[in-house]
Amino acid sequence: MNVVTDLSLFQEKLGYHFHNVTYLTIALTHSSFANEGKKGDVCNERQEFLGDAVLSIIVSDYLFRNHAKMPEGDLTKLRAALVCEKALCLYAEELGLGDFLMLGRGEEATGGRQRPSILADAFEAVIAAIYLDGGIEPAREFVLRYVVPTIGNHTKVAFKDYKTILQEIIQKNPEERVTYELVEESGPDHNKRFVVEVHLNSNVIGRGEGRSKKSAEQAAAQMALELMGQ
Repeated sequence: MNVVTDLSLFQEKLGYHFHNVTYLTIALTHSSFANEGKKGDVCNERQEFLGDAVLSIIVSDYLFRNHAKMPEGDLTKLRAALVCEKALCLYAEELGLGDFLMLGRGEEATGGRQRPSILADAFEAVIAAIYLDGGIEPAREFVLRYVVPTIGNHTKVAFKDYKTILQEIIQKNPEERVTYELVEESGPDHNKRFVVEVHLNSNVIGRGEGRSKKSAEQAAAQMALELMGQ
């Protein structure tokens, strides 16, 4: 298939047809492709930035209106679960987004079409493309098509405090000590990524990644609990 055919097919999958297909082309263009291509190729990073904000307001608005009795703290946790990289990657996989990405040769060769960070970022860029082309309503319809069916599952797990659970288990042995160490920080200010290790005394028992230190710590604690069979 050529690019035009690909874009036509992808618009069918999106359920949205673009007035200006350039927005969609940009959303599907990874920086590795733009860097290898002709001068003037634009990657999806700026649209990802906008899509992140549009996604947040759409999900926030939906939760506010449909969970009237849920307190602010719980709304925040549920929103975070619905828009985290893992969730966005699942939405992207359901859409088949990876099949339509334009990647550089290096990313193509190393499995970039299945890489969670690439899929999540591209999904946000697609949200921005729809928003820029058609406004907030078609963007809302697109986002909620993926988010709403998963809310029930996320509600069950969003409120687990893995750090507290891990701490309670470790405290049964007073000589043991749990600490968290930031081992990596990358990305631009609007899209930071943090990697944290959780240590039991001097041993690494879990490693997690997130868009904030707190979420990375929770992911590390979750991994530790899974390794412990909890």
